[in-house]
Amino acid sequence: MKNTILLKTLMPALLAAVICTYIVIQYNRFMTTPLSIAEPVAFVVEPGSNLKRVSQQLYEQNITSITPIHLRIYGRVNDLASKIKAGEYELSPSDTLPEVMNKLVSGKVIMNSLTIVEGMTAQSLIDVVAAHPKIKHTIEKAELSEVMKALGKPDVEGEGWFLPETYHFPTGTTDIEFLKRAYEQMQTVLKQAWEYRAKDLPYESPYEVLIMASIIEKETAVADERPEIAGVFVRRLEKGMRLQTDPTVIYGIRKNFDGNLRKKDLRTDTPYNTYTRSGLPPTPICLPSRESINAALHPAKGNSLYFVATGIDGRHIFSSNLADHNKAVRKYQLNKQ
Repeated sequence: MKNTILLKTLMPALLAAVICTYIVIQYNRFMTTPLSIAEPVAFVVEPGSNLKRVSQQLYEQNITSITPIHLRIYGRVNDLASKIKAGEYELSPSDTLPEVMNKLVSGKVIMNSLTIVEGMTAQSLIDVVAAHPKIKHTIEKAELSEVMKALGKPDVEGEGWFLPETYHFPTGTTDIEFLKRAYEQMQTVLKQAWEYRAKDLPYESPYEVLIMASIIEKETAVADERPEIAGVFVRRLEKGMRLQTDPTVIYGIRKNFDGNLRKKDLRTDTPYNTYTRSGLPPTPICLPSRESINAALHPAKGNSLYFVATGIDGRHIFSSNLADHNKAVRKYQLNKQ
């Protein structure tokens, strides 16, 4: 009888001890069990997702073997339910539950990158953005005019206005958000560069600098030549000479350009033909780099008025008169000594 009473008295305590032991074991398992993945994976928390949805995704995508109910309990006990942030996160095979949850509340999402290449056109940039799998596409027509409307600049010719550099952004960034950032970067860079320009330059506005910089960008990929080429074009403008630069002609006929610039193209008048028209073309012809903008605003001094490509390392030979220039053309372009 006494043993029975004692057993009945101890039973609740024993049961409680068993339950507590089970909870401790399970808790330790939750805390130390790594994810069920063999290599890092990208896990996306969609905007508006709650702890229940995230728990289901982790389980259904075979990222963890811990059931959704246990994941939710852990999240609520640790006051994480309302702190999960949307975005794309990298989860590693060695991550434990606490590490996963800490990532999801940290907001430290995967950052993608996209490089705007110096010298590409604005339309080419838009095409690249439209094809990027991590960018959310909101523009109906991937055309420059539509982009400028979406940026609130319907009257601005967009060519030249996006700064070439590498941009980092989270998954889900919209096309307009990305392009707005590049647009504003160019605005800032051009404004700052204009404030520290050299004296007595033939530009009436920062926009003319952008146009000149785009021509310099297309004429050379050699960094130390940019100021020299800028000097040639500035002196030609000051003397009333036409720029006579092939890249502007190509831009003017770009829809029909087959990669071979012919003499008839140089004679065909377009707003961008600097052989038939004086001064700068009406708009930039590409997206110029910071370096080309600085070159346009700080041209090298000298007396050269011509240059021709040598075909060696992208370099050019500069001449101060037409006779010397023609000799250089015969030597490097026509292969005649």
